Amino acid sequence: MTDIILIRHGETDWNRVRRLQGHWDIALNELGHRQASALALALSSEKPTAIYASDLQRARDTAQAVADRHQITVSIDARLRERCYGAFEGLLYDDIDGHFPQAFAQWQARELHARFPAGERQAETLHEFSARAVAVVTELAQRHDNEKIIIVSHGGVLDCVYRAAYGMDLLVERQF
Repeated sequence: MTDIILIRHGETDWNRVRRLQGHWDIALNELGHRQASALALALSSEKPTAIYASDLQRARDTAQAVADRHQITVSIDARLRERCYGAFEGLLYDDIDGHFPQAFAQWQARELHARFPAGERQAETLHEFSARAVAVVTELAQRHDNEKIIIVSHGGVLDCVYRAAYGMDLLVERQF
């Protein structure tokens, strides 16, 4: 059995003001860098054989702080990215409803097959996103059978993996 340590990236300025990042490549802020350093220290007694991260800078930089402590190279995997929210990305959470009331209602209802309006990229449905997130973590677990790995990703990915591990339906409101 593989031991997996799942980690959400450190804070960004967009997290602080509640601006939806999705696939936008937003850097860690000062607090996020301190969080990554504290995480590396907290995990210093772990013995991972591999560290994986989303290709987005906030996850890469969080993973790199841990990898530096363990002298391991971070393996980048774009499939560990956050969900693509299409036109929602870059908007403050409080403003999404005003711009896209119907799509916002679908998002809040956790409609599995709702596709939000396109922005720079086409949005993923919750069903597509969850399938991607669970598949990549499952693949990495199988690749590293009987090892300990660290995966640094995003809140949505962690939510999907948590639900899959505990047999929770995607329609149930997020518990953490």
